Amino acid sequence: MVRDDSLRFLPKVDLHLHLDGCVSPDTLAELAAQENVPLPAKDRAGLLPYMQVKDDCVSLKDYLTKFDFVLPLLQTGEALERVAYETVEQAARQRTMYLEVRFAPQLHRLRGMSAEETIGHVIGGLRRGEKDFGVKSRVIAICMRHHPERLNLEVIEAASAYLGKGLGAVDLAGDEASFPAHRFRSVFTLANRKSIPVTIHAGEAAGPANIREAVNRLGAARIGHGVRLREDPDLRSAIRNSRIPLELCPTSNLQTKAVSRWDDYPIRDYFEDGILVTVNTDNPTVSGTDMTTEYRILRERFGFTLRELGQLTLNGVEAAFLEPNEKKLLKKEIEQALPL
Repeated sequence: MVRDDSLRFLPKVDLHLHLDGCVSPDTLAELAAQENVPLPAKDRAGLLPYMQVKDDCVSLKDYLTKFDFVLPLLQTGEALERVAYETVEQAARQRTMYLEVRFAPQLHRLRGMSAEETIGHVIGGLRRGEKDFGVKSRVIAICMRHHPERLNLEVIEAASAYLGKGLGAVDLAGDEASFPAHRFRSVFTLANRKSIPVTIHAGEAAGPANIREAVNRLGAARIGHGVRLREDPDLRSAIRNSRIPLELCPTSNLQTKAVSRWDDYPIRDYFEDGILVTVNTDNPTVSGTDMTTEYRILRERFGFTLRELGQLTLNGVEAAFLEPNEKKLLKKEIEQALPL
């Protein structure tokens, strides 16, 4: 049996990680104190129930309500930089060697920052984290499903200013069931015109039609989650043959009811079928997880061996939004660190 400390020291890649889902209760309490904002509790134990889902979470929509508690305190450049920096620090403790951190710029503008400024602050925090902890990172700017087209087009424009300067891609997130992917064609037409890579949340709270739309019409190079891909055999074959990566997040996928139980989770089936599967944390604080926990779940519930977990890490390298030379160097570094 693989020891837990072996899993912790296994090199990892996390491609699907939301900034506002990483905030620690201690940091939130300090940010609130600085802003003189009252909170229902001041310590970790008291705050965690407001920030973390319970077993009775019934849907993605229910899961997303936890972010409402945190977002009011992430409205300054200082707060964004701090949380981005701490996200890299947390990842380093799991021996994550490459990290892509996504956030929605329009959700952090209540104090007057522009979308472009919010991206700059998050990149600044990630770069400081990379310098201090040695974890390479990129930012992904999210367009929100419930936002009007005008705001999402602003995100694409802001993201284009940082392409190749710390930004890896743009994304679409939010209430997938209520806002299907086809509504956002014009937004991602602009992203494609500006040559910004695209990943789309799809096949989590709605069916494979959203995955098909994301790939064929929105230009998605990766799919966030994609759990329900199995419902469309032809699309599944196309995704496999095209080597379009899935950003699976096991703990989160169970909590949001993308699947109802672990024995119905398709990760082993996808992996053995040759689909380019990656494993990620999604929201460590909200889901109460980290990369080592995700790997332990795969080992204990799905029988993944140490070698197979290493392959998942290498899948993450292949899927990363990095330039080819950077990807080559990262792959070499990870291969040298794998105990295989």
